[in-house]
Amino acid sequence: MKGRVLVLDELDGRQAAALIVDGRVEELAIDPAGDEALPGAIYRAVADRPVKGQGGIFVKLPQGSGFLRQISGVAPGQRLLVQVTGPAEPGKAVPVTTRLLFKSRFAIVTPDAPGLNISRRIKDEGLRAELSALAEAGMAGAEARLGLILRSSCEEAEPDAVAEDVAAMRGLAEAVLADLTGGPELLVDGPSAHDLAFRDWLDPAVDEADTEAGSFDRHGVREALDALCDPRVALEGGASAVIEPTRALVAVDVNTGPDTSPAASLKANIAAARELPRQLRLRGLGGQVVVDFAPMPKRDRAILDQVLKSAFKAEGETNLAGWTTLGLYELTRKRDRLPLSELLA
Repeated sequence: MKGRVLVLDELDGRQAAALIVDGRVEELAIDPAGDEALPGAIYRAVADRPVKGQGGIFVKLPQGSGFLRQISGVAPGQRLLVQVTGPAEPGKAVPVTTRLLFKSRFAIVTPDAPGLNISRRIKDEGLRAELSALAEAGMAGAEARLGLILRSSCEEAEPDAVAEDVAAMRGLAEAVLADLTGGPELLVDGPSAHDLAFRDWLDPAVDEADTEAGSFDRHGVREALDALCDPRVALEGGASAVIEPTRALVAVDVNTGPDTSPAASLKANIAAARELPRQLRLRGLGGQVVVDFAPMPKRDRAILDQVLKSAFKAEGETNLAGWTTLGLYELTRKRDRLPLSELLA
């Protein structure tokens, strides 16, 4: 099926969402089963103790500890506003930052980062001028403390809807920034799976939205989940990749399959490189990733470098470190969600 389909359902009583593009799942979100801190949640925290050698400090949260890397000017016992940047690894503290973002479908308010900005994806100069005027009006009087980013989704939105979003995010930011009295407390919860889908997946607009019970079965999302739980990923031409997360890193092994032609390795490696970002994203895998591509001449590495660069271009915080002396390829990807294997356990 061609087009973009938003699918909202529940798994074991938890919210779940998927975005299907041209018949293939491209985005996936599932709420955790426990009381884990959701990425994007904002807490009032209390600085605890610095960690020598790691350049950070532990902070007290309502349900445990967070780890903050920005420690300049932070003293034990100090009240802080922190935002969760990703899931906690087993046995480790929740990663947090003091650089808060108040994010909605159309607007992002940025405390202590003043300035009014409009997404570069919006090219129409007339529209940019209208949005600039809207931003100035919405942030009047707060420019010294709060910044604003108008997202690309504003291009198809009604001005009133954008103005409402700006007002809501500004009001929320001002209320939270003024709430530094007391002990550790959750001030703003992170988005649920459904909220995240409506906030971030509707640009460009979807062609269909199925929010009725059983939608995952109707659209084949459950089958896709089963495939994502299998280490083996089938690729074009009978090639395959095996993705195996360990405590230290994610190992990926690429195999050519039955093709014995001279170009078999390069074709398998290109297919794997194009599919890897989607597989890591949907499986919720990040950190250090090491890829053992199928053996190929060194002269072909430049081709694969370009494919990887293009494939990961839209993947957010990813660092393509490159080739090791042993012929492996290394990259790092931000952990932005819990591993799918944990969510479905």
